[in-house]
Amino acid sequence: MAGIKEIRTKIKSVQNTSKITKAMEMVAASKMRKAQERMRAGRPYARKVRAIASHLMQANPDYTHPYMVERAKLNAVGIVLVTTDKGLCGGLNTNISRLVLARIKEFEQQGVRVQATALGSKGAGLLNRIRANVVSSEVQLGDAPNLERLIGAIKVQIDDFIAGKLDAVYLANTRFVNTMRQEPSFIRLLPLPTGLEDPFQSDSEGEERLETKYGWDYLYEPDSKTVIDDLLLRYVEGLIYQAVAENMASEQSARMVAMKAASDNAKKVIGDLQLVYNKTRQAAITKEISEIVGGAAAV
Repeated sequence: MAGIKEIRTKIKSVQNTSKITKAMEMVAASKMRKAQERMRAGRPYARKVRAIASHLMQANPDYTHPYMVERAKLNAVGIVLVTTDKGLCGGLNTNISRLVLARIKEFEQQGVRVQATALGSKGAGLLNRIRANVVSSEVQLGDAPNLERLIGAIKVQIDDFIAGKLDAVYLANTRFVNTMRQEPSFIRLLPLPTGLEDPFQSDSEGEERLETKYGWDYLYEPDSKTVIDDLLLRYVEGLIYQAVAENMASEQSARMVAMKAASDNAKKVIGDLQLVYNKTRQAAITKEISEIVGGAAAV
């Protein structure tokens, strides 16, 4: 009977776990819808400001912003890592962490110094474990991006780039493709990249790449410095905000899928345990009947 009691306890435990995963799946599905709407609403702006900034890199304005200056050699770079604050979202954080670690290893092999900014608890924990040079971080981002908090965290990297302490700043986040697919992304934030693929392009949307086959020229009003300074500030803000929005949409989608898989696995485990329980119980009853029959025959 001890075996039967153990199996019954296991079944009860798995049933309780299944209730939790089912609840988390429903919560993630609700948050996923809002996160995807927020992410899709910001994509057109992020694409346009990135396209204009890319075209500006090919123009010849009379004012050159520090963001537009290409460095001859990489001696030091900054990496902004965007991850989640919570786990239970499949391989989302693992994939982006693996990509960032590979890039950090490549930079170190080339003798390039790396400093990092973490947006999200999981990324901060990873960078601390590998003893990276973390210059700033922002955790507990919530369910919606807060631009003021994000800009405050990456300002250290931007100021170091303007001061010449960094030669490039890279942005690592997870790009949302669809509910079942999220891809890690590693793009150059500063200096302005040219001719690069749109980092927020979804394969299902068929957006074109940023064309760079011809030159661009602009008329500035009131003057080039005022326009370019404001534009490039919006460029950085737009990309950081959209990267976090993409990551949040990916997080909720990955968590919903992971929790659904966990609930399905729990049902399968409960079914297997129930079968074992029935067999064990049947064997115990058969043994008792045999003992009774044997005792009656002896009398």
